[in-house]
Amino acid sequence: MKIISTNVFVGPNVWASFPVIRHVIDLGVLEDWPSAKIGSEFIDALTQALPGLAEHGCSYREPGGFIRRLREDEGTWLGHVLEHCAIEVQNVAGSDVTFGRTRGTGEPGQYNMVYEYRQRDVGLDAGKLAMRLLMHLLPQSLKEQVDYDFEPEFNWDDELRGFVLRAQRKEFGPSTGSLVKAAQERDIPWIRLNSGSLVQFGHGKYQKRIQATITSETKHISVEISCDKEDTHNLLNDLGLPVPQQRMVYSAREAVRAAARIGHPVVVKPLDANHGRGVSINLNSDEEVEAGFAEAKEHSRSRAILVESFITGFDHRMLVVNNKLVAVAKRVPGHVVGDGTHTIAELVDIVNEDPRRGIGHEKVLTMLEIDNQAKRLMENAGVAEKTVLPDGEVFYLRSTANLSTGGTAIDLTDVVHPDNRDMAERAIMAVGLDVGGVDFLVDDITKSYKDIGGAIVEVNAAPGFRMHVAPSEGQPRDVAGKVIDMLFPATEETRIPIAAITGTNGKTTTSRMLGHIIKTSGKTVGMTSTDGVYVDGKLSVKGDMTGPKSAQIVLRDPAVDFAVMETARGGLVRSGLGYQRSNVAACLNVSADHLGLGGINTVEELAVVKRVVVESATDTAVLNADDINCLKMADYAGADQIFYVTTNPGHSLVKEHIKAGGKAIVLEKGMNGDMLTIYDNGLHIPVLWSHLIPAALEGKAIFNVQNAMFAAAMAYSFGVDLDNIRHGLRTFDTSYFQAPGRMNVYDEHPFKVILDYGHNPAALKAMAALADQLEVKGRRLCVVAMPGDRRDEDIVDGAAALAGHFDHFICKADDRRRGRGHDEVPQMMRQALIDNGVDDAAITIIPDEVEAVTAALEQAAPGDLLVIFGDDTTRCWKQIIYFNSDSEAPVTEAAPVASPIDTSFEDMFESDQNLIRDARGVRLARDISEDAD
Repeated sequence: MKIISTNVFVGPNVWASFPVIRHVIDLGVLEDWPSAKIGSEFIDALTQALPGLAEHGCSYREPGGFIRRLREDEGTWLGHVLEHCAIEVQNVAGSDVTFGRTRGTGEPGQYNMVYEYRQRDVGLDAGKLAMRLLMHLLPQSLKEQVDYDFEPEFNWDDELRGFVLRAQRKEFGPSTGSLVKAAQERDIPWIRLNSGSLVQFGHGKYQKRIQATITSETKHISVEISCDKEDTHNLLNDLGLPVPQQRMVYSAREAVRAAARIGHPVVVKPLDANHGRGVSINLNSDEEVEAGFAEAKEHSRSRAILVESFITGFDHRMLVVNNKLVAVAKRVPGHVVGDGTHTIAELVDIVNEDPRRGIGHEKVLTMLEIDNQAKRLMENAGVAEKTVLPDGEVFYLRSTANLSTGGTAIDLTDVVHPDNRDMAERAIMAVGLDVGGVDFLVDDITKSYKDIGGAIVEVNAAPGFRMHVAPSEGQPRDVAGKVIDMLFPATEETRIPIAAITGTNGKTTTSRMLGHIIKTSGKTVGMTSTDGVYVDGKLSVKGDMTGPKSAQIVLRDPAVDFAVMETARGGLVRSGLGYQRSNVAACLNVSADHLGLGGINTVEELAVVKRVVVESATDTAVLNADDINCLKMADYAGADQIFYVTTNPGHSLVKEHIKAGGKAIVLEKGMNGDMLTIYDNGLHIPVLWSHLIPAALEGKAIFNVQNAMFAAAMAYSFGVDLDNIRHGLRTFDTSYFQAPGRMNVYDEHPFKVILDYGHNPAALKAMAALADQLEVKGRRLCVVAMPGDRRDEDIVDGAAALAGHFDHFICKADDRRRGRGHDEVPQMMRQALIDNGVDDAAITIIPDEVEAVTAALEQAAPGDLLVIFGDDTTRCWKQIIYFNSDSEAPVTEAAPVASPIDTSFEDMFESDQNLIRDARGVRLARDISEDAD
């Protein structure tokens, strides 16, 4: 068994609406060995290694269901077993994941094995460790048959422990994790900004950030004050708040003198450390003070060390958020209780058997350890690890009560005395923290410190939340929720509007059109496209930026208040969406492109991939009613509204949809041409004549008319004013500045040049139709190529789409041959053109793009039309505009407006397909297929 390929999906994808990992695995000879056939010893060893598998319901949907699958009949195949093990290994490390799915790829012995993850590296490591476990549990007879590098020293317990420790370094800690959970409960989006605890809540201009429990609203000066224990002490002392006596020292000798002045017992601690590191308490001799100084020095970045009076009482952490006390926990240092029978070491093992204790932050409590501090305390007390304590005697293995060192916490929020509450709130307000922890020593928190004494021994920025969200005893407190509510009051926005656009052709132009409309409406638009990432119309990152990483760039930008996400097939197949949901999503069309790549072999499979974008919409799904693959997506969309786009005013489904009160934009014929018309719940709203859209070349470029219809429909769905929609469409053109590589027209030569990035049969066909519509006095010339990674039939279809529409063809290759020979693609296109009736004399082969474009420009005569399908569009455009010509460009008379080709709706789908009518209008019912685990 081996992993052939891996995809890490960061957002919604074809497998799930949340992050998952997909491994394509090959079982090899193990395809013939399902679990029951391997034997009971294998199953027993597996459940012993991962007892939690007994809770997996699998297809039975109840605990024990997966174990039944392992044992019943022949059992289940190891790909399915690997899926459950990868999930359970993550559960052991504290990641709450449950989803998994294993399906055959169509190749014998190969499976798509998919499972949920929380943190990328943890998820990937879990899959690898699960496979190692399964392989090492195989009986020896099977091990001899498989091709696998077995590890003689493999120890499952050590491997699992190591994995858990590594996972905790990668996963969020308990405080950050609780904040993320609180944000999720409030439907606030979040983005992890580094491998640690830096997290962004909210998108774009609405974002706030946290680092552990420090927020973007925390004042830097307040953190500095809290980190300087002397400044904090003096500040609180000046306000009359209870604090111990304190001295700052720089040497062990000074520490001894300071302790003598204050009076024993004393506490010695670093000036700038936290979480109890380097703190020694109840020191009663010069020797102990010197040892405490050395301990503090190891954990301090400052030369200064603090010596303060030792205050007796129980340690209480009082958490203040937004100037209000929200939780109080009594902290008890890690300890054991004697029973007269067991040694201290044995008592530690017994305590660690508590299922609430785990490694690090894995569980509510942390394992107790006999480390150097514990040994020092035992030595001071005259006991050792083998000492048997009398029954009932408590022995503390820690001098401080931090949970991270094995301590316990008892919630006392409801019983704290009002004076103590006011004291904690005043202390945090004095320091100036929005989130702060007060360490308060007092014998009884239910009584006023004014009556029984007590002292504030520390004020903490970035206080830990674990003791409050999961106390050992008492009621858990939603302290993280208080922080999130402080950052985002109930009326405050957290999400910027997101428009998601997918399809085979027209995505970039539609994205730019919509972005232009929104920008002219006063918004700062962040846009992803195949050209790059744009913020407020300025190029931020150049390149094909249509995947999840580019989406994150936009959502993380604090200037952006509206996102337009062009989303291409490649990113969806590799990594899924870069956002959890969109407000309005559109699928423009689905046609043959990139087939045979990434496991997508048919147009129908491609439609399933692009449907992920449509399914992300919450408000409106905008769909091409003239494309059956888009039309079939309607029933999968969970959006509140379905908005159809059609250039066919006689479209029967759209007419029924309009009658039912649904939304649609239709290209309607009128006396002056074709009108973009919106229908909304019975309203008939004329938007704009198609010939008034510059990008549509007086309405002749029907594909750009359609792109404009999508942009108008999406803008309307966002509530953009109709006048702003009209203004945006009338001021957007296909100049290279506004839409590089998208039907850029250059009229400064004696001939007309159109540069386009068309690279699939549908795009070439659309441009050929435009060339037919344009009135040309001379010849129609074409420079064409197809990407080398397309299927042979796609290259042939591309050439066939152009045959008969141009007078001369120059066939070239893209710069990147993508596995093809130097002139392989141009030669294939030449043969396809000949097969479709083009004279060989009308075809020229020039593989190099620069040479091909130059040759075409030199061949073009006054009155000609030259269409160039460019690969490096920037270089091609420079060639076009810098080509020397002294002749005047001829004046071309206007041609009649192109009429869209009417496609009968009934011809688009099977006669037995059902229609659904509801509050959203009318749509095709989805095909239901059985898909059991």
